[in-house]
Amino acid sequence: MRYDLVIFDNDGVLVDSEPISNTLLARYLTELGHPTSYEESVRDYMGSAMHRIHDLVEARTGQRLPAEFDETFHARVFAAFQAELEAVPGADNVLKRLVEDGVPYCVASSGSHERIRVGHRKTGLDAWFRDENIFSAEDVGRGKPAPDLFLHAADRMGVAPARCVVVEDSRLGVQAALAAGMDVYGFTAMTPEEKLAGAVGFFGRMEELPAILGV
Repeated sequence: MRYDLVIFDNDGVLVDSEPISNTLLARYLTELGHPTSYEESVRDYMGSAMHRIHDLVEARTGQRLPAEFDETFHARVFAAFQAELEAVPGADNVLKRLVEDGVPYCVASSGSHERIRVGHRKTGLDAWFRDENIFSAEDVGRGKPAPDLFLHAADRMGVAPARCVVVEDSRLGVQAALAAGMDVYGFTAMTPEEKLAGAVGFFGRMEELPAILGV
């Protein structure tokens, strides 16, 4: 099936940020008295908007994270991005192929607009994105697994949900895409297939995606 819109998750799909951010998140939560390993951070928080981290910690411990949590965490993440962040191998070529074939695309991320743009500037992917095709959970108030973000992106791009395909690497993202009535392909470079249940297909290297999408 040829789709009218390709919606990319950002972290882990376009930019190789998940190892960086989950290492820092686990470390910061542990500092605050909520012992968290890297593996637990990936399991519990990968694909989450910031509000979900707050909600899960409070539900589990009865304690609220400090008011400055988001600001401090993002400062640490952005500093690490400047030193370490790279694009997911092959992402640049996928975007180039979509442009050449005239297939509309966008990014819809649980991360903030600032986080998306910092990562894109560092990796050079900003060449492929304008404000008009960048969407964040900040735009809708509820992050994944709620479908709001993907539905918002489709609406703004002028495409019916059934004509959209989502490229995701997190369980929460796959759930959000399915709830939005969209097909979703699971990127398994970091997440095994069994944790992306419901996806219509899987791929482990970004170089495989153009053939999957028929471009």
